[in-house]
Amino acid sequence: MIAALLAGAGVGVGLVVVVGALLPARPSLAVASARLRQPGQGRERGPAPLRGRARWTNRLADAFDLPARFGPSVRCDLRIVGRSLDDHVAASVATGLGSAALVPAMAAVMWMGGVAVPLAVPAAASLLGAAAGSFVPTLSLRSIAAERRRSFRHALSSFLDLVAVTLASGAGIESALARGAGCGRGWAFSEIGQALVAGRLRGETPWAALDRLGAELAVPELRELAASVALAGEDGARVRASVAARARSLRSRGLTDTEADAQAATERMSLPIVLLMAGFMVFVIYPALARIVTAI
Repeated sequence: MIAALLAGAGVGVGLVVVVGALLPARPSLAVASARLRQPGQGRERGPAPLRGRARWTNRLADAFDLPARFGPSVRCDLRIVGRSLDDHVAASVATGLGSAALVPAMAAVMWMGGVAVPLAVPAAASLLGAAAGSFVPTLSLRSIAAERRRSFRHALSSFLDLVAVTLASGAGIESALARGAGCGRGWAFSEIGQALVAGRLRGETPWAALDRLGAELAVPELRELAASVALAGEDGARVRASVAARARSLRSRGLTDTEADAQAATERMSLPIVLLMAGFMVFVIYPALARIVTAI
């Protein structure tokens, strides 16, 4: 009995460690502010142990042709988060193998406790666990990428305000875009500035460079901005009014998303209160019901 309890405690500690590794704690406000003050340093990197394990996990992934199974949406998420496809594949393989290994460990604990489990059950559960665990890094990646795109939209609205102010001073559209990207800080302004520089080196127009960046990051607002700037650069449209209107639209959308998130958080807070009240009612009603049942 003691051995089974110790084994169960060990499995529980292992689950806590695995969950803690898959869901790392959020950085403090001071660390996040320090990252914002360093242009180009806000992009996340894969952990050092993961890069060390990437050799054998990538070999296993290449054997099953896993990199080809990740579509354009995952690659865009990896691009905006700042992770490589190899690191993501390695994380998927490692998580899948770890999830598959949990099932035999639980079966061993049950066997030590005197519960016989057919061999086919752990084998099938291991396969299901491996398949489900391999999707955990992708789900986490989507959540992080959504937050990064929201942050990029906030920075894009500020960038458009700077461009509108520069255009009002009499500057051209190309110089206004370059100055707007150089005035801001953070990874979003750094991405825009690098895209403009890379486009100039390739001989592309600034709006073509912005459209390319919007396609890589899967940010449709940036592609819409590129289309508006292209119309102004080629047909002489009123770009200042268009840029200012798009900045107001982005700010309005950001406020709407923030209010929706606040309302969703409020709704989620009501669930623990309901469960607490339900538990309280059970503790209050149970003694009366027990006495009635005993009397009958």
